[in-house]
Amino acid sequence: MKTYDWIVVGGGIAGAALAYELVKTGFSVLLLEQYSTPQNATRYSYGGLAYWSGTTPLTRQLCEDAMSTTGYAYARYHILSQELDADIQFRELDLLLTISATSDPEATAALYNDCAIPPRLLSVQEACELEPLLNREAISGALTVKHGHIHPEKTAQAYIQAFLRAGGEMQITQVLQVLKDGVKTTTATFHSAKVVICAGGLSRQLLKSAGIPIKLYFTHAEIIETPPVDVQLRTLVMPANVQRFQLEAESTQVEKLWNQPGNEPLPPILDAGAIQFQDGSFRIGQISRVLTDPHAKVNSEVSEKWLRKSIKQILPTLENLPGTWYHCLVAFSSDRLPLIGTIPEFESIHLFSGFSNPLVIIPPLAKRFANFASGKNPQRI
Repeated sequence: MKTYDWIVVGGGIAGAALAYELVKTGFSVLLLEQYSTPQNATRYSYGGLAYWSGTTPLTRQLCEDAMSTTGYAYARYHILSQELDADIQFRELDLLLTISATSDPEATAALYNDCAIPPRLLSVQEACELEPLLNREAISGALTVKHGHIHPEKTAQAYIQAFLRAGGEMQITQVLQVLKDGVKTTTATFHSAKVVICAGGLSRQLLKSAGIPIKLYFTHAEIIETPPVDVQLRTLVMPANVQRFQLEAESTQVEKLWNQPGNEPLPPILDAGAIQFQDGSFRIGQISRVLTDPHAKVNSEVSEKWLRKSIKQILPTLENLPGTWYHCLVAFSSDRLPLIGTIPEFESIHLFSGFSNPLVIIPPLAKRFANFASGKNPQRI
């Protein structure tokens, strides 16, 4: 059986981008994905590109890798569309961060002062002029900043097609165990010099199969997706006080709970928001649940009612749109920085997961990873 230079596990945006960059660098690469129709976090993402949000020298540099140095232009994504020969529906729109009626607008705006491009504070009137679907009674103001946007699933598929054209190989199969010289799947055992895990919320479980404990965690994220509708949302709407990041941070404090399935370290939260894609469809969300079993069952009926009730407060027109509830895993680390590189004591096994602000930083990080792996750029990521 053929032995590859790299096996990439996971066909979301992380695995797709990394597989493409590795094969383009000259490696023989096998990409493994368990679903022919994606069920991952990329598939159910809002598609936002928060270039403006870096708050430290490192996170600002990662954002700048995908952003031109002059003006608010998105050089990397313009080049990417041409490079992959695909329409990834890249555009710029207004992000609207709603401030609840019970919150202090000035204090909320101050939370964003360290961002590379701090959002601008809007009055209730200004916010409603920017987004007419807003419920003015539910907010005390809003923040706005220019925001990039892509179709995340189309982007991942564009990477995969470019990867295949460049000579990469792909198999639809479930990885059961990570080995030192490859992976065991439901259909075969594939061999490689190196394996990189890009399986998002399933990465922790996969590495555990190889006897590797890793401080990578996941939430169960839930949204409603609608078909194309006549309602028009002008902006990407999200809450200014995002509860998800606090939930993630607190849930990592008790490591022993994560070593057993069936635990729920914290109660779920809901960050009410919505995005409309270019075809007129919506994604409305998002519930985040900390359930330590990646295969835990969630009551979709209760969740959908909660989602609709919450979006009604901010964007009443969206409450009763036809739609379907979906669920996926979202990976995160203990410090909101991705986990990238060789796993100590397992030199053939690597990790590329746990991204915060993934759609911005994955393309440049995938390129850096491939260059480092090939020796073209010995500088660490």
